[in-house]
Parts: sequence; C-alpha cells; structure tokens
Amino acid sequence: RAEENLGSTEETSCWVCFATDEDDRTAEWVRPCRCRGSTKWVHQACLQRWVDEKQRGNSTARVACPQCNTEYLIVFPKLGPVVYVLDLADRLISKAGPFAAAGIMVGSIYWTAVTYGAVTVMQVVGHKEGLDVMERADPLFLLIGLPTIPVMLILGKMIRWEDYVLRLWRKYSNKLQILSSIFPGIGCPVPRIPAEPSPLADHVSATRILCGALVFPTIATIVGKLMFSSVNSNLQRTILGGIAFVAIKGAFKVYFKQQQYLRQAHRKILNFPEPEEA
Repeated sequence: RAEENLGSTEETSCWVCFATDEDDRTAEWVRPCRCRGSTKWVHQACLQRWVDEKQRGNSTARVACPQCNTEYLIVFPKLGPVVYVLDLADRLISKAGPFAAAGIMVGSIYWTAVTYGAVTVMQVVGHKEGLDVMERADPLFLLIGLPTIPVMLILGKMIRWEDYVLRLWRKYSNKLQILSSIFPGIGCPVPRIPAEPSPLADHVSATRILCGALVFPTIATIVGKLMFSSVNSNLQRTILGGIAFVAIKGAFKVYFKQQQYLRQAHRKILNFPEPEEA
C-alpha cells in the first residue's frame, strides 16, 4: 500500500484518475518521478495508459513527467531469442526503409532515362539503324550516354533564346521599317516601359520545360517527315525538322510576347464613373 511505502498516514491520490487508496485497495501504485505532495503517486495502470497515449504506438519513444519533466524509466520484460531477432529485424527494416525507397526511386528514374534515350536513338536515327548502333557500342558507353539524352534535352529547353531575340527586336525594330509591313504595330512608339514578368513566377514553367523537352524528338521527327521528305537520311531529316520547329515556334513566341508587351505599354486607366444624380 502507498501509506506503507511512504511511512506516513497521508492520503494517496492518483494524478491521472484522481482516485485515492480508499477507492481501490488492490491497485498498484508507483512514484515514477521527482514530484512531491499530491502529484507524486499514480496508479501503475493509469500511468501505463497515459504513456501509451503519449508514445502513440512507438514503444521506444521517451516520455517525461508533465510536472517536473523527469524522464520515466520504462523497463520491458526480457524477450525470447526468436522475438528478439524479429524485433531487431523490424528495427533494421524501419531504419533502412527510407534509404531503400530512395535507392529504388533513383534507380527507377535512371532506367527510365536509359529507356527513353534508347527509344530516342531509334526514333531519330531509324529503328534498324538505331539497334545496330547500340549493339556495336560499348555497354558502359550506353549506360552513361543514353541517360544523358533526356538531361541534355531538358537543359536545352531551359535556354530561353527567344528572350535575347526579343530584346534585339525591341531595340532595333523601329530602325527596320520592313518589319512594320510584315508585322503591323511593332514599330509604333512605346509611351512607357512596362515591367517584365519574372520567369520564376510562372508556376507551370517546370512542367512545360519537362514535357516540351521529352516530346521534342517526336515533334522533330514528324516535322522532318512533313517538310523534308526528300531527304533520305533519317538523322538529317530529324535534325532539319527540329531546327525548323524551333525556328517557327520561336518566331511565333517572340511575336506574341512583343504584342503582349505593346498591349501592356498602351493600356490606360479610365476615370471612375460619377454617380448619377437622382
């Protein structure tokens, strides 16, 4: 009993359920921390439930007293050899799980890049020619070279060469009067210089770059077959198709941005309408 352990006649009260020794004489009491007075004793069962709530299923988590911040000394019964081995294996798997998942993810991305590189080679060079090239190539070179194909496409897509052309256009468009007959409105005076939007402000830039880079070989192949069907070499036809697609798309993009620039520069803010008299 609590009084016998304390060597006094003070009433023992559980700080979890607020029951006294008189309420349940068979309950097991424990003094797990440095608290004194009415909060130093607690039912063993009540404290177990309270610790379970704090640990939330993690039996190795540390729990301290909410009053004096003393860490509780939790002792587990000895495990048998089979249970000990299973518990040790479970802990190792829990710790190695995130690293294994990261390795699997990196490996999946790598082999996806290898597969994409191989498909791109066969698409650009030709199915049979591409297979012959990869069969004659060194395996180590393929394992290193094929994944670099999507990487180089993405890096190439990130080069915003249209912005440099657009700057030159805005600087010298008024001197090239021939452009005014082809693209009306580009040579008109600009009353003010509008603020340029930040490229990082576009939340879809990353998705556009990724999708555009990965689809570019297919588009270059299609454009090459449509515009340069007289060229016999698949590689040359695809290269010409890619150059033509980039040039045409860049020209439209430069013109579109310039029109947006002029539209923003010539915008006006209207007067607020006066209320009509009754």
